[in-house]
Amino acid sequence: MASGLLLALPGCDKALEEYNPSGLTAENVYTTPAGFESLVNGAYSYSRWWYGKEDGYSMSEMGTDLWLRGAGDVNPDLTDYATLQSSSRAVTELWTQFYAAVNVCNAGISYVGKSGLPDDRKLVREGELRFLRAFYLWHIVEQWGGVHLSTSPTTTVQTTAQRTSVDGFYKQIFEDLDFAVANLPATPPADYGRANKAAAEALLAKMHLTRGEAGMPDAQLHNQKAATLAEHVISAYGLALQPVYADLWTMSNLQNKEVVWAVNYSKDLSMNDLLDASLYPGGHPRGSNNGHLLFLMKYDDQPGMTRDTENGRPFNRFMPTRFLLNLFDDAKDARYDASFKSVWYTNAPVAGKLAKGDTAILATKRAIPAAVAATKKYVIWDVNRVYNAAGRAASDRLHYVTLKKFDDPTRATFNEAQSSRDAYVIRLSDMYLTAAEAYLKLGNTGSAVPLINAVRRRAAKPGQQTAMEISAAQVTLDFILDERAREFAGEQLRWFDLKRTGKLVDRVRANNPEAGASIQNYHVVRPIPQRQLDAITNKEEFKQNSDYR
Repeated sequence: MASGLLLALPGCDKALEEYNPSGLTAENVYTTPAGFESLVNGAYSYSRWWYGKEDGYSMSEMGTDLWLRGAGDVNPDLTDYATLQSSSRAVTELWTQFYAAVNVCNAGISYVGKSGLPDDRKLVREGELRFLRAFYLWHIVEQWGGVHLSTSPTTTVQTTAQRTSVDGFYKQIFEDLDFAVANLPATPPADYGRANKAAAEALLAKMHLTRGEAGMPDAQLHNQKAATLAEHVISAYGLALQPVYADLWTMSNLQNKEVVWAVNYSKDLSMNDLLDASLYPGGHPRGSNNGHLLFLMKYDDQPGMTRDTENGRPFNRFMPTRFLLNLFDDAKDARYDASFKSVWYTNAPVAGKLAKGDTAILATKRAIPAAVAATKKYVIWDVNRVYNAAGRAASDRLHYVTLKKFDDPTRATFNEAQSSRDAYVIRLSDMYLTAAEAYLKLGNTGSAVPLINAVRRRAAKPGQQTAMEISAAQVTLDFILDERAREFAGEQLRWFDLKRTGKLVDRVRANNPEAGASIQNYHVVRPIPQRQLDAITNKEEFKQNSDYR
């Protein structure tokens, strides 16, 4: 809105900009097949502002029970809540981009009948645009609540805004996704990253689960639909859990059968809009996936270590809570070793002390007695050195057990900040746990158990499959949230999971001693950017979310 409402019809996608020479209007560009296809491509591109991007991680993973602020965190207002207000740079940026994205989708839906495409392709492209509009509206309504909703493209400057209820947002989301499910092809798309019927059903399942909370109108119906849709995605489209959890993160295996939908990044990094002054006059680059930078501890200041491509470029933005590390029984659960890096091996030998390949650093969630540590040649960052007794960061916030899921050792140089890694948005394991959560809310824990156990058996270390299984008596909402943390840590789902289940405030207070000291009930929505409020003329009708300034 505001920033989004002030945008005219979309003309900022790179492909469209190249196609649309100066002087052409939306009317004569979008009414050609090539011009319209450029618009659809542009609609997808806005997902890159969130998925695999630092601000998106800050708004979807930080401020939860799983992460503390690293020394390099640039959005501490979102990590700790204490200073979160309408001036937040990240909140302002993403508000702007999501409303711009919705406006692109609105324009496409408005022009699809005039696009010159064959009728069957018109339906597919409209299905994609409605899928994307629902996707962007979900981010808006969950992050900001019942703010401005428009389904018509903005063609002139708009200076007023109206509030639409959360129910109104979801009514539109369901309408769009029902259309997408009915019209998108069931087969995998030829262009990886486009939505198909499986992606639409999966997103629809997640939306029904979100509206299936106790006290919501028709909660039981929503939960039944969530379970049915999620199980259909599991069984109907040839998708499958990867046999080995660690294989999900291998750069050579990103387009695997567990991926329901991903935001794709080009291997040609120049195609990912690192910075284009004509597209981003504000100077904020979109670029490639930068998740590989954000969770790494600073290893290259330790004896025996220098920066290299294998160990990554450490921005040390985010560090795990002690709670997150302790969720894993790593004697049984292979996800701990697949997700986190604890050992760094010498790549810069130290004469008389560390030879190439020796252990140089150990970061561990366990306590190492001082007498034992004194016998080692390598540096140890154990739980008592990294965290104090309350679980706050006790040291310099630079050294800690590191999330390694998004590492990219295929980068051309050790200082390369871009990665071609695709950002998973929906994995098949999410459908297993979505259906399980829906069945729990329906009072049917017996149906939830095999779904959870399928995920846990895949996560088991060899020979531990039976030990990883649970019984119906163990199925609680907190258990499912713990399981989702083990399965999806860092994958830009956690804030949504905690908000959906009504657990955000309680679990942050219980398990994150830093954010827990500041979080309040009103933090379940974000502040409306001040830039938005300053731009509108009906300030009495469209006001800031409660308790923000």
